[in-house]
Amino acid sequence: MKRLYPDYTYGPGPRDGCWWDETIGRPVWPVHQGDQRVDVAIVGGGFTGLSAALHLARAGASVAVFEAETPGWGASGRNGGFCCLGGSKLSHKAMTRRYGVVAAQRYAQAEADAVHLVADILATHQIDADVHSKGETQLAHTPRAMEKLRRDAEVSGILHETGDLPGLGFSGGFHGGYTNPVGFGLNPRKYLFGLAQAAQSHGAQLFQNSAVQGIIHGQSGYAVQTVSGRVTAANVLVCTNGYSSEDVPPWMAGRYMPVQSTVLVTRPLSQAELLAQGWTTDQMSYDTRNLLHYFRLMPDRRFLFGMRGGLRSSSGAEVAIRRKVHKDFARMFPAWADVDVTHMWSGMVCLSRGLVPFTGPVAGRAGIYAGFAYHGNGVAMGTYCGRALARLALGKDAELPEPIARAPGRFPLGLWRRVLMPPAYAVMGLWDL
Repeated sequence: MKRLYPDYTYGPGPRDGCWWDETIGRPVWPVHQGDQRVDVAIVGGGFTGLSAALHLARAGASVAVFEAETPGWGASGRNGGFCCLGGSKLSHKAMTRRYGVVAAQRYAQAEADAVHLVADILATHQIDADVHSKGETQLAHTPRAMEKLRRDAEVSGILHETGDLPGLGFSGGFHGGYTNPVGFGLNPRKYLFGLAQAAQSHGAQLFQNSAVQGIIHGQSGYAVQTVSGRVTAANVLVCTNGYSSEDVPPWMAGRYMPVQSTVLVTRPLSQAELLAQGWTTDQMSYDTRNLLHYFRLMPDRRFLFGMRGGLRSSSGAEVAIRRKVHKDFARMFPAWADVDVTHMWSGMVCLSRGLVPFTGPVAGRAGIYAGFAYHGNGVAMGTYCGRALARLALGKDAELPEPIARAPGRFPLGLWRRVLMPPAYAVMGLWDL
């Protein structure tokens, strides 16, 4: 595999200290060995791949999923657990300018449908994922940001002025906010493993430590080469998102941009500590910064706080970004500045050049499909795109809006494209002032 970041990124260092690992034991899947044939081979065992596997297996297809590491190792097992609207970094106005009114409306509906799909899967398969929060609240970090929230507020949500926040259990020096009723928080690792169990119950085969090293076209379909075997399949789904490779398949080269997100979790907070800070709501929330912070009080009264911003990956860079996250947490929630942070970790989210997700065929390779670039909102959008990939592999209409179905362009500079991010982040940081 040919990846953008150094080996450290794909090792244990960034995810060391992940709280979710403490909440549920991981299943042990077999390592793929030998030769076999299936209808569909899926590269990647995260939300996208397992959603695709579940929907394919329920339709009667034979499916094999190949996870390069162990279950829950990647972004799906270490994210913030926000099942909410999102997937694109374009505003609705920008989406409308680029794709037109109808396509933008269809995309907005797809984001809502994605959240509802996760809720349906949780209910149908009786997955206990510690669900909480009624929608999510965006909190204005400046008066100017609050003016924008007022302009963009939709009638389906609730606008909160500054004086409303204390009575709703919010604090942190915000200038108001807006609550969208769609969405909920969950334990992503419990959801992921529930999704895996549901897929297995319908006959999907799941393999761990079985990295795909190549996809070769042959007379009877595609030969998917793993580290210790080979599987022949009529269709292949590439579901690797921020942990993608430039050459599996080569079409992926330059079409995705992994960037870092870092999360901390505190020890359980007492009621007195919650009151001291003035944060008593379990509403999942995020601020209006471009380099946003996201946070929520979880059912066990631990507080989760995360942020974007890390651009380098090494042991030293990991120490630095964790220090930065802790500093921002203490600044925004000063009453908890001395509260023990028991867990902290990092992972990769994935961007596309057009700032929208992609799900569709790999050009020039009939029967290979890919889904990626959820811009930090993979719980819902990854699940949704996994179902769409299953439909494509079954020869059906994926029922996707144009922004998701349109193939993404390549970032400039190829393997060196990461150098584009520091100036972009610098500009976003200035906009956040």
